[in-house]
Amino acid sequence: MNRFTRDQMAARVAQDIPEGAYVNLGIGLPTKVANYLPQEREIFLHSENGLLGMGPAPAPGEEDEDLINAGKQPVTLLTGGAYFHHGDSFAMMRGGHLDICVLGAFQVSAGGDLANWHTGAADAIPAVGGAMDLAIGAKQVFVMMEHQAKSGESKIVAQCTYPLTGIACVNRIYTDLAVLDVTPAGLRVLEMVEGLGFDELQKVTAAPLLPPL
Repeated sequence: MNRFTRDQMAARVAQDIPEGAYVNLGIGLPTKVANYLPQEREIFLHSENGLLGMGPAPAPGEEDEDLINAGKQPVTLLTGGAYFHHGDSFAMMRGGHLDICVLGAFQVSAGGDLANWHTGAADAIPAVGGAMDLAIGAKQVFVMMEHQAKSGESKIVAQCTYPLTGIACVNRIYTDLAVLDVTPAGLRVLEMVEGLGFDELQKVTAAPLLPPL
């Protein structure tokens, strides 16, 4: 079956970020979203290490080693952007001042529970960062991840088996196969990659799905 590339996933997430939104992009895959935000929309990107008004990645050779995001990647700062203390940044996150955060995940449950900081394996390195603060503090939580783990297991599950980051916090899931909404009735499929049928998607998803309306 065809799958969305990581860049296509990032572009799809960017479509759903509205004018005037204050948005945090999590470490890893979500950082790609910055490169696909429509230029005609004014969107304020926040980084938990103390940036607001973050722009896309700099052109090769124009990196500033003092200007990085939370994942230590070089970024740019748009006109009017600001630097501030790490403590102030977390106060923004915890205080409900962010409209959207985009996070990666190891698992998301049918009820919107999020597991993205530890697999529970004895040799795994836990890396929670600010994910717990974002999961409960942002008004909407978007998850961006591959639909299946490298082992082939579904990352969308009925109940998370990994340690939780947040409970019932995820609003929308973007994968390389589909876009799904977390609703009180269950996981509603909004879109599927071209050539993929609903029954095929259900077969590779370890939680019940509701078909597109």
